[in-house]
Amino acid sequence: MARPRGFDETTVLRRARDRFWSTGFAGTSVDEVAAATGLGKGSLYGAFGDKRQLYFRVFDRYCTEVTEATRQSLRGPDEGAYARLRGYLLAVADATARDTGHLGCLLANGTAELAGQDPAVTERARRTFEALEDALVECIQQAQRHRDIDPAADARRHGRLLLAVLRGIEALGKASMNEQSLRSIAEAAIDTLPRP
Repeated sequence: MARPRGFDETTVLRRARDRFWSTGFAGTSVDEVAAATGLGKGSLYGAFGDKRQLYFRVFDRYCTEVTEATRQSLRGPDEGAYARLRGYLLAVADATARDTGHLGCLLANGTAELAGQDPAVTERARRTFEALEDALVECIQQAQRHRDIDPAADARRHGRLLLAVLRGIEALGKASMNEQSLRSIAEAAIDTLPRP
């Protein structure tokens, strides 16, 4: 009979996430993860596998959370879709400006660091970016149905552009761009959406 775990998996994964988020995959040793989580290396290996497997668990969980948070922010009736879309872009700009530690987005950080080396991270990042794009496209289509955005516009094309702008805002935030500039970029992106 298996012995029950003497730790809360969610807490351990959150602490490991924070450690990886702070110093990246390569810059984080197993000893540092063990210290951050309060678990011995043997317990970490037994529960999560090696460092790469643990990182992927953290990365996968983060991708799921980001996707769901984005869907929640953009979900609602057609009538408020344009306002939700605008609010979402501005909220990302504001949150990025408040990130005084310049940690950035774990999705972007992990993709930049590992996409060329780790097929699982590459695939998970690709699926996440597609899901984020789909959420933006759906909100644009809702705004089109409500005639706040030109119904003839290519919603997919504009969704991809907004996704690229959001990724750019996060990158610029890591370089300490101020809140006013980040908000201005978000507003300019919204202004590219053709009105009827």
